[in-house]
Amino acid sequence: MAAVRAPGPGAAACTTKVELQISCDNLLDRDTFSKSDPLCVLFMSSSGSHWCEIGRTEKIQNCLNPKFSKTFVIDYYFEMVQKMKFSVYDIDSANCSLHDADFLGEMECTLGQIVSSRKLTRPLVMTDKAAAGKGTITICAEERTDNRVVELDVAARKLDKKDFFGKSDPFLEFYKQTESGWQLAHRTEVVKNNLNPVWRPFRIPLQSLCVGDVEKSIKIDCYDYNNSGSHELIGSFQTTLCQILEASKAEFECINSKKKEKKKSYKNSGVIIIKQCKVLNKDLMYSDWILSVPSPGQIAIDFTGSNGDPTSPLSLHYINPQGYNEYLAAIWAVGNVIQDYDSDKMFPAFGFGAQIPPTWQVSHEFPINFNPSNPFCAGIEGVAYAYQQCLPQVKLYGPTNFSPIINHVAQFGRRAMQQQSASEYFVLLIITDGVITDMDQTRNAIVSASRLPMSIIIVGVGGADFSAMEFLDSDNGILRSATGEAAMRDIVQFVPFRQFQNAGTAALAQSVLAELPDQVASFFNSFGLKPPSDLSPS
Repeated sequence: MAAVRAPGPGAAACTTKVELQISCDNLLDRDTFSKSDPLCVLFMSSSGSHWCEIGRTEKIQNCLNPKFSKTFVIDYYFEMVQKMKFSVYDIDSANCSLHDADFLGEMECTLGQIVSSRKLTRPLVMTDKAAAGKGTITICAEERTDNRVVELDVAARKLDKKDFFGKSDPFLEFYKQTESGWQLAHRTEVVKNNLNPVWRPFRIPLQSLCVGDVEKSIKIDCYDYNNSGSHELIGSFQTTLCQILEASKAEFECINSKKKEKKKSYKNSGVIIIKQCKVLNKDLMYSDWILSVPSPGQIAIDFTGSNGDPTSPLSLHYINPQGYNEYLAAIWAVGNVIQDYDSDKMFPAFGFGAQIPPTWQVSHEFPINFNPSNPFCAGIEGVAYAYQQCLPQVKLYGPTNFSPIINHVAQFGRRAMQQQSASEYFVLLIITDGVITDMDQTRNAIVSASRLPMSIIIVGVGGADFSAMEFLDSDNGILRSATGEAAMRDIVQFVPFRQFQNAGTAALAQSVLAELPDQVASFFNSFGLKPPSDLSPS
């Protein structure tokens, strides 16, 4: 679920939060030997024709009628025209960029139109406004009045074997009961080849799961995943959140009604075990962490040759007579956003990918003030000054390696973990032109860091292909290391800076911080730690 604040600081005060859920029907089939793999991108505009990407749904494999489980929570300002665009793409590979993806159609409307209709269905059109086949998109809107979330830890036992050459690849879908039928609330990840799966702990907004009513029925379906998109139902059951909460360890028989009708001796198709269930106040939880946990910011700047010769006006590092380049603009704009969460406003600032004096060896982790014992800069103004002083003293080189600086910051996270308390949470800001050469090592570093009190914000400057950054962001799935180890949680947020240059600082801030509160809270809650304000005095 992506949470989005309204654009513009001078917006009307009369607001409400609205949750949007997206589904499509009859999409174009762009794949020759299978079906399209759709993903929907939400764009928003409050300043004429400039669109800012707000977020993306998950990708659904081989499906022309997708129901996306990822939702978007938007601040709806009654007196503003909030233009929205829903663009659907066929994503064929894990690191496929939108530029390389097949376009399946789009729909433009206003948030007010969605809210007033509650369920808005419209045809998809191509960029020339021609019909995108028979494709349609449906947006369901629901006012978010309950800020609580349900945290679940779920496993299964002795599920039916569905695969001829293996076991089953199970995943769960949670549905809430509505007047028009069952509506998808959450879809877990797939656990490969396992009849006794344990899914990663996850959260569902209470309103999405049962409209805030713990006595309202919810339905849980268990499927065997197939690459073809024709997932096979293992079984399902209905319960209520109240029943789950009342049991210390709730177990439910997974029933396949078709098998039950055919086989008299049928008992069940396995047992779903809800090992733990908690109801949390989401807003309180986020604010407690953000306000009470120091979040030291660390900044890393890309000094590789792919940025171009700094003396050339074509270079991203070229400082024009007005004292401007994209790196400086990003340092100022994004730095001013994150420094509000840094307690002392002292930022260790590093460069990577340059030859540095006096030996002119390539370094992927050098302080831009050239003081290894004290790499701190006073505020974002100090970082900008150190960057300008550093630039003419180094030679841009390469390669573009992210892993050294990620591992460097991870050291501080490991030290904090040794204290076994919610003492600090580290935020690494990487500003880069998007070309990365140590992808496997970077994936390994991020997966390792996902178990530490750490988040990474990557800001892409220039107009390069940022598909590698989008892949690391992993909004469409679980990031895995080069050896297949899954990240414990998503800790990367990617922001393409050029999309926000003309959109104002509020739009940039909402994109930079869209995932940080959830990342901070999810880490400490995963380890059972409480905010310092809640800790008992020693």
